[in-house]
Amino acid sequence: MTLKECYEKLGADYEGVLQRMAGKEALVQRFALKFLKDTSYSDLKNALTDEDYENAFRASHTLKGVASNLGFVKIVDSAHSLTEQLRGGSKPENDNDFTELSAAYEETIAMLSALEQ
Repeated sequence: MTLKECYEKLGADYEGVLQRMAGKEALVQRFALKFLKDTSYSDLKNALTDEDYENAFRASHTLKGVASNLGFVKIVDSAHSLTEQLRGGSKPENDNDFTELSAAYEETIAMLSALEQ
């Protein structure tokens, strides 16, 4: 699978991220694969489990920013809603946004892992 095919399968913004990285596909791939090691999602999950909503907000906001820079639209969209619910250290109204975010994250990780191999 090529990087472009990976992005297409994820419904991600390949052209936008390619443009942001000066048209260098190797650079896009390098940073996209670094996402596999990003701890923002696990930090978010742990903070929510611990009911530490201030750190959950930070982790969600970081995950949204990293995903946005990489063009991972599904993660950005679902993280946005959760981030806003967590703003100010507030408890989320329900688990729906985190569930949606988890699905988008897991799909992205699976596709990037396949790309890496």
